[in-house]
Amino acid sequence: MSARRSGLAARLLTAQVLVIGVGALTLVVAATLVAPSLFSDHLARTGETSPQVRKHAEEAFASSFSVALALAMVAALSAAGLVSWFLVRRVARPVAALADAADALAAGNYRARSPAGGFGSELERLSTAFDHLASELADSDAARARMLADLAHEVRTPLATLEAYVDGLEDGVVSPSPESFQTMRDQVLRLRRLSADLRDAAAAQQQPLDLAPEPTDPNELAQAAVTAARPRFQAKRVDLTVLPGRHPPTVLADPVRIQQVLANLLDNALRHCAPGGHTTVRVTSSPGWAQVVVTDDGAGIPPDQLDAIFERFHRVDPSRSNADGSGSGLGLTIARALAVTHGGSLEAASAGLGRGSTFTLSLPAAR
Repeated sequence: MSARRSGLAARLLTAQVLVIGVGALTLVVAATLVAPSLFSDHLARTGETSPQVRKHAEEAFASSFSVALALAMVAALSAAGLVSWFLVRRVARPVAALADAADALAAGNYRARSPAGGFGSELERLSTAFDHLASELADSDAARARMLADLAHEVRTPLATLEAYVDGLEDGVVSPSPESFQTMRDQVLRLRRLSADLRDAAAAQQQPLDLAPEPTDPNELAQAAVTAARPRFQAKRVDLTVLPGRHPPTVLADPVRIQQVLANLLDNALRHCAPGGHTTVRVTSSPGWAQVVVTDDGAGIPPDQLDAIFERFHRVDPSRSNADGSGSGLGLTIARALAVTHGGSLEAASAGLGRGSTFTLSLPAAR
């Protein structure tokens, strides 16, 4: 095993000692070479010609110069050493504390934080960046744990249904009828949709989703989404109306992806509307923007959950737990990610529970 490398403080102090030593040696050599010749020159200018006097004066100068130089060197080295030790401690201590915090973070302690303050703005920036990283990792870890728990909950119901039907078919309790196979096929479809939504949600979290944008009329997008969703609304006896805008601006958008956004919004409205309810898709515009607004008179959203509903697997009423089997809990998450990737936004509004909800998809006008 290799020997442990010396710490930052020891290395910095060694470097300071080397710098001070080189400076002191340079001073001694320069003073030794320059001072005697200068003294002899000044002594000659006094007009003193006696060899004894000149010799005594030069010996006295050499002696006093050596003593003064030695004392000055000791004092200078001592002062420089103390200052270097102080500076090295100021620099090395926060770096060592930051290294300890990084070790704790690597070990899974996401509550680890860097020491407050630091010697210089660079260390302060490093500490701030480290704290931000630790906070982001803590949030990601909590989201991952929550997602795994929610995913296990989402998968449990279709798997339990499939298992019950398989056991029933084996025991002869369930007859192999078209209805039985359709039920099992629906559960497989539900698992396939959950898998696809998870893939899109993960891709949206890692990087923007791929787009194939083209100039598109928002009225056409709204009409296509309503046409595709109308049979489902009719089956549940929910009225679905589209209100085109008057000359809305053309948007540069991926029609397939925007249809995915609107399909998720309409599915969400259908799940929360009772039979006999109403859902409206309206196209509006504002300077530089086009909006597709989906409004329903369904269950509504509490004001404190208007932003949380875009989180993965979030439900306003957890007791419903996907009763109709059509939602994965990821639709609104993916819809917002797609809206943001287009350079737009997706916002929710509601007057409260039982008072319906409104989702506004805003897309920038094409230049």
